[in-house]
Amino acid sequence: MADTSICLDLIGLKCPLPVLRTRKALRKLADGDRLDVACTDPLAVIDIPHMLRETGDRLEGVEEKDDVVTFRIRRVKKA
Repeated sequence: MADTSICLDLIGLKCPLPVLRTRKALRKLADGDRLDVACTDPLAVIDIPHMLRETGDRLEGVEEKDDVVTFRIRRVKKA
């Protein structure tokens, strides 16, 4: 069974909405699924990695292009 990849467009949303919606979307994913999150809020580059340290999910990459930051997040199985 292939892992699922979901794209979450949070462009234009301001803190705390990007991190709250990212957390909510992660809760719906199965272990190993990927979530790609696109944000324009400058605080997201701090808030989303911090939230991932709390949840234990893995940040696989960050890409910045034209004021849009895209986070590649992998849902990690909890013990």
